[in-house]
Amino acid sequence: MNGDDLAGAPSAPAGPLEPWPDTVRWQPISRDLIWVELIRLGVLVAVLLIGLGLGWAFSGHWLLGAALGVVVLLTGWRAVTIVRAVHAWGYAERENDLLVRHGLLVRRLSIVPYSRMQFVDVTAGPLERAFDLATVQLHTAAAASDARVPGLRPAEASRLRDRLTALGEDRAEGL
Repeated sequence: MNGDDLAGAPSAPAGPLEPWPDTVRWQPISRDLIWVELIRLGVLVAVLLIGLGLGWAFSGHWLLGAALGVVVLLTGWRAVTIVRAVHAWGYAERENDLLVRHGLLVRRLSIVPYSRMQFVDVTAGPLERAFDLATVQLHTAAAASDARVPGLRPAEASRLRDRLTALGEDRAEGL
């Protein structure tokens, strides 16, 4: 992780393919999202390991034992990528649009003009609520341009929702 990941101050000049503009102040998401994602991964892996373990115990086939080992290795790799992926998330509010960045291998920068927003959702499933987190989902006319910002505290999610809704209404009136 370099010096400009979350603080907004670049440590070195960005290359021509660097998708994160260094002229904006990026807002980080909560690191508690790491725990939410690790718990989700843990539940999925536990079900997978139980199924493979039972299959291996009853059949004794070596392929199921090998699959167990592969699942364990991939789980470790995914746990590391979850931590790095959460650190890659960020958003920035500008005068006319909202920028949302995420991604490790394939970096993605979504720019959503306030005037194109149709509505804004705030959601929080049981696991997110347990960690006091929410997700803001922006909906536009083009489904491919929808963006989301996970891992926000409920107060920040509500503030962002209200601000985006107000800015969207203001910009839409000017069209």
